Amino acid sequence: MKIIERYKKPTPKFFRILRNIGIALATAGGAIIAAPISIPATIITIATYMTVAGTVATAVSQAVTKNESSFEKNINAESDEL
Repeated sequence: MKIIERYKKPTPKFFRILRNIGIALATAGGAIIAAPISIPATIITIATYMTVAGTVATAVSQAVTKNESSFEKNINAESDEL
């Protein structure tokens, strides 16, 4: 599967939530880093880690796709029969 095809497929609910959390972390970290006021180095370091973690979580969560295996399809079919 090519990367473009992977990004076009639907994302499971858990990973959509994780993606949104990652976006929020990256945004908050970026806002702290770009603040026009003097901020202690410790807070800048934490904001940098937040930005990196949020970016990675967003990218990984977006790449996860919803793909039922044949085993799951068989289980779903059996539960429909009952």
